Amino acid sequence: MNLLQLPSSDQPRNKLHQHGPRGLTDSELLALLIGKGTQHKNAKDLALDVLVHFNNSLYRMFSATKADLQQFRGIGPAKAALLMACFELGRRMNAQGPEIREIIRNSKDVYQYVRRTFSLLPFEEFVILLMNNNHEIIHAHRLSRGGITGTVADGRILFKIALDFKATAIILCHNHPSGNPKPSEQDIRLTKNYRKFGQYIDLPILDHLIYTDYGYFSFADEGLLDPP
Repeated sequence: MNLLQLPSSDQPRNKLHQHGPRGLTDSELLALLIGKGTQHKNAKDLALDVLVHFNNSLYRMFSATKADLQQFRGIGPAKAALLMACFELGRRMNAQGPEIREIIRNSKDVYQYVRRTFSLLPFEEFVILLMNNNHEIIHAHRLSRGGITGTVADGRILFKIALDFKATAIILCHNHPSGNPKPSEQDIRLTKNYRKFGQYIDLPILDHLIYTDYGYFSFADEGLLDPP
């Protein structure tokens, strides 16, 4: 029986779509990497054979050589190379350790963070910083790029991205290539609208920072985000 003949709920790919990778066993994850089995053994059973061979130890399996993997009928050079590449990525991730996220304490921290993006930029860009409960940046996303005098930020896309990353707060950032940090009427109106919607869905806008190479304007510092 191949994997497609298994009940839908038992097929690793369907289980992954329904429950995410954490809902799969080690053998099911390995079966997805193996892809296809042989005429006499499906990928799931082949994955079980591999795990049993390594005493159900992922540590030992990750140390396998190409020859170790190719001793299993159904794992040729291409599949062995794929598995070894996955094992190596796992090792490198483990060696790298957790990502150190930058913490935003005030508008100066925001300015220093976006300097690497906006410095000497001759056109406007709109960037959102997505934060977690610890005020750490979990993702920075360029929402739009405009011309010398303006750019447009689509609120529907903005909040969708924030929700996709499970952010708990947002900081809006864009640059003024002219060097004048003063917000335009459009900047004020856009910030007000986004802040209202953010409050409604419990996803607050913490600040809107306008960057120039000579300084910045912070809506939060200027009291423009205070409750009406």
